[in-house]
This record gives sequence, structure tokens and C-alpha cells, in this order.
Amino acid sequence: MPAWLPRAMVLALALYACFRLGSWAFDQLIGLLINILIAFFLALAIEPAVSRMSARGMRRGLATFLVFLVVLIAAAGFVALLGSMLAGQIVDMVEEFPKYLDSVINWTNQNFHTDLSRVEVQDSLLHSDWLQKYVRNSATGVLDVSTTVLGGLFRLLTIFLFSFYFAADGPRLRRALCSVLPPARQAEALRAWEIAVDKTGGYLYSRGLMALISGIAHYILLVILGVPYAPALAVWVGLVSQFIPTIGTYLAGALPMLIAFTVDPWYALWVLGFVVIYQQFENYGLQPKLTSKTVDIHPAVAFGSVIAGTALMGAVGALIAIPAVATLQAFLGAYVKRYDVTDDPRVHGRHLWRRGESVLPQLRRVATRAPGSDGDADAERPNVPDPRA
Repeated sequence: MPAWLPRAMVLALALYACFRLGSWAFDQLIGLLINILIAFFLALAIEPAVSRMSARGMRRGLATFLVFLVVLIAAAGFVALLGSMLAGQIVDMVEEFPKYLDSVINWTNQNFHTDLSRVEVQDSLLHSDWLQKYVRNSATGVLDVSTTVLGGLFRLLTIFLFSFYFAADGPRLRRALCSVLPPARQAEALRAWEIAVDKTGGYLYSRGLMALISGIAHYILLVILGVPYAPALAVWVGLVSQFIPTIGTYLAGALPMLIAFTVDPWYALWVLGFVVIYQQFENYGLQPKLTSKTVDIHPAVAFGSVIAGTALMGAVGALIAIPAVATLQAFLGAYVKRYDVTDDPRVHGRHLWRRGESVLPQLRRVATRAPGSDGDADAERPNVPDPRA
């Protein structure tokens, strides 16, 4: 056996053990890493407001605390308003449920020539196997729901804590990052940080603008239908549909449908149809154009980045994909050498031959003047392009 073979085997086993240990640690810490990534982008989003308040003489930690306090107060007030509205509407819907059931039964009897009664329907529902099974599963799943809620609150607290430190200690964090880089790379790192702040702010601006447009559109529909709490519902639809990726649209549309159902069951179908149509308009018309202008990326790139982010990191990836891609594109754009584009018709989307005429530069005359020929006759001779061209 060669002398180097045992050492090579030990080295290979040690490398494999380190790889397995690193993979296990990464799997265990993936949740924390995602929380830190969300916190970093949240800190980038509030960076302009904190820097503006800090430039006026306020301590950076106090400025960060005030920004977070305003955000938390606005979110808590919005949730409290919607909670009270939803509780009142649920009570009204439960009280009016027999009337809704009678109207549905009467419509069914008239159109399908059936002989249903409310008592029979209620008995069949109350004694059905699926309802009893659902109640048992709900009773046994209370602990799981409580654990999920507590885990979500802890994760939210972790995100806010890291984002507070990132925003409050932003200059110190940048200095620490630059201290481990050579002087030639420090300017590039600071430039990348500045681009990330600008692109994240532009992304939030575009989301806020789309939330405003969505809220106004749904407010007009709810007012036309006479649905109560139209302003609060419009704000709910605008915010939830834009800032909760993937399932935000369904959550946003469910509440207006529920409230519209208390007014008239057919109004819920109108709201559903409007939500579906508006979502298609937003996905394929409004969102690509607004996002491409505020974040300065192509609509196809924005759409593809959202799909890729969702495939890689789920809802979190869909939320941060566009600002991340915009930051990377803007940063790498400075290192791509560009040249002047040649003045060719094909660059502008024109064909070389159109309606039998050539748009190529004029070729030289095929026939040349013969010695002693009439110059005027040659001047009147048209320029005929070479057929071989």
C-alpha cells in the first residue's frame, strides 16, 4: 500500500463528514436564514426614512424605533378595524342564515321542481358524517393551530428585531463590511448597498401604487353593489393582494365576498367575477408595466423572477425576487461593455425588402457611361439595382 493512500482516505472521509455536517446545519438554520433575509430587505425599505431623520440630527436608533412604531400602529389599527367589522358581519350572517337558507331552498324548488324543506336540510347537515368528522378534526387540531400561531408570532418578532438592528446600525454594518475588503472593492460594495436601497424602495412604491389602484377599483364595485364597509374592504383588498404573495389575492377576495353575501348571495358572485377579471388585468397589464418602470427591469424579467423566487423560496422568494433581480441587474450593468449599434434597418424591426423595394443603401449604377455618349441621356437613366443583390 502506498504511504499516501491512508492519508488520502482519511482526508476524503473528513471532507465528506464536514460536508454532511454543513448540510445538516444548513437544513436546521434555513428558517433563520430566511428570516434574516426578510429582515435585511425590510431594513433596506425603511433606510431612506431613517437616513432622512438621522440627517436632521435625530439619533439613528430613535429614528428607526419611530418608523417601526408608526408601521406597527397603522397595522394594529387596520387589523382592529377589520376584526370588529368582520365580527359584526359574522354575527349578522349567523342571525340571517335561516332566511338565506329559505331563499336558496325556494329557488331550488321553483327551478328544479323539488320538494325540499329547511328542517330536512338542517337535519341532514347536522347529522352528516363529514360535519361530525370536521368537528372532531377541528377539536383535535386546536393545539396545532395554537402552536402555529405562536410560531408565527415568534418568527415575526425575530424579523422585526433583526431588521431594527440592520437599520439602526446600518453605517456600522457597512463599515464592518468594508473593513474586510480591499480598498478597490469597498466602493463597489457601498455602491451595491445604495442600489439595493433604491431598488427596494422603488419596488415598495410600485406595490403601494398597485394597492391604491386595486383599492379604488374594488371600492367603486362595492359602492355600486351597496356593500357595507366599502372603504375598509377596499383597503383590505389593496394591501393584502399586493403585499402577501401567492395567496394574497384569494385572501383579499374572500372577505368582500363574505360581506357581499350578507347583502345578497348573488352579489358574492359579482364580486368573485370582478376579482378574477381584475387579477388577470393586473397580472398581465398593470403589474409588468409599473414594476418595469419603478424597478427598471423588463416585464418578462419581472414575471420570470417572481416565478423563480417562488420555486426557490416560496412566498418569501416571490416577495423579494423583483428587488433582488433589479439590484443585481443595476450593479452588473456597470461592468458590461456596450458598443454603438450599427444603423441597420433590421435593428429597427424593418425587413430588407418591403413591397418589392430595397431599403439597402443605393448600389452603384450598373451601366457606366460609354465614351462619347450623351451625358444628359445618362443622367436621366434610372438607377437599377443589381439583380444578384
